[in-house]
Amino acid sequence: MLFSSSTSTVRRRALIFAALLLAGLCALAGSWAGSAPAETPQETLEATRDKLEGVREQSSALAETIAEQNQAIDAKLGEVSRLRSEQESIEAELAEKQAQLDRATAALEAEEEHLDRVRVKLKQALGVLSGRVVAIYEAGSPDLLNAILESEDFSQMAAQTEYVRQIQDYDDAVVNRVKTLRDEVRSAVDKLDAQRAEIEEVRDTVAAKEREVSAARKEAKAGWLELKTAQAERQGALEDLESREGALSSNLASISEQVAAEGGDATSGSMPAPLNPGQEAQVLSESEASAPASAPQAVQEVVAAGNAIATTPYIWGGGHGSFESEGYDCSGAVSYALHGGGFLESPLDSTGLETWGEPGPGQWITVYANSGHAWMVVAGIAFDTVGGPGPRWHNPWVDSPEGFVARHPAGY
Repeated sequence: MLFSSSTSTVRRRALIFAALLLAGLCALAGSWAGSAPAETPQETLEATRDKLEGVREQSSALAETIAEQNQAIDAKLGEVSRLRSEQESIEAELAEKQAQLDRATAALEAEEEHLDRVRVKLKQALGVLSGRVVAIYEAGSPDLLNAILESEDFSQMAAQTEYVRQIQDYDDAVVNRVKTLRDEVRSAVDKLDAQRAEIEEVRDTVAAKEREVSAARKEAKAGWLELKTAQAERQGALEDLESREGALSSNLASISEQVAAEGGDATSGSMPAPLNPGQEAQVLSESEASAPASAPQAVQEVVAAGNAIATTPYIWGGGHGSFESEGYDCSGAVSYALHGGGFLESPLDSTGLETWGEPGPGQWITVYANSGHAWMVVAGIAFDTVGGPGPRWHNPWVDSPEGFVARHPAGY
């Protein structure tokens, strides 16, 4: 019993010692952990960006759906733009035909007034001619030979013959006046008939053009409604995609503010990295830029493509449905330049550019996009429809990255 009691006491003491030792080790481990360096806000920012990128990569299936919608919307944008252009062209033709109709109507009215005046003169001339016919019938026509024979001397003969000639000249003038006025009346009537025929033809053309304008307006309106429906469907998909990123993005924004308050780099998510000497493109004019010799070939081709359309006007929907257009809107211009460098197979609207390429700014090319506008920075200079009558080069930039999603082609 004494042995058993002693053994039990020893075991209890050993257990108590072990417990105290374990507690001490835990406390020591805690002190070591507490003394380890905490993660800096900058490191937290980068880690959160990595998590956000992971979420974006996991959304690839949804991104494919959005890409298909982007193509459908681009085609519809091009169609609506074409319909609008056709409508404007038909309306211009209608205005021209209406002006032609107005001119023909005015000419018709003037010719009718002229005909009325000629008819009055003809009536008067016919009255004179009728009077002369009656006079000749009653008194006979003066005869030059009788006037000579009946004259007693030469002076009387001269007076008689001159009188006869004047009467004959007067009668001839009256007849010729009647003939001239009669021909003028006939000509005026022919002109009136021709003008009436022209007016009827132009009126038929105007009516046809009005029907064309009405049909074009209806078609453009229907296309516009289809476009808005497609955009709404895509917006729903985008919102689904953005909801997966929302919490991380909010966290990223708050961390960025903290980093900025501590003097760190919180803008790296939207601003391109600084270029090395000799890497910046040069703006020769708003319509021409020069790519640096050190830039990759694809970047030089983007600049060349931008130069090719930098004299074109701004046209809503221009550059969509087809890269070739008489003018370009913001996303159409960016799409054309990217296509020139081989980065884009079909045009994208500004919302479509929000999910194009890789997230964040690139070294050589950065596209800034939101639902209402898109522009890009190539080798440090901006290509934008803001600040000009169409796509133009700008340095300094006329837009700010604030409020835009930054995207770039992989490797650039």
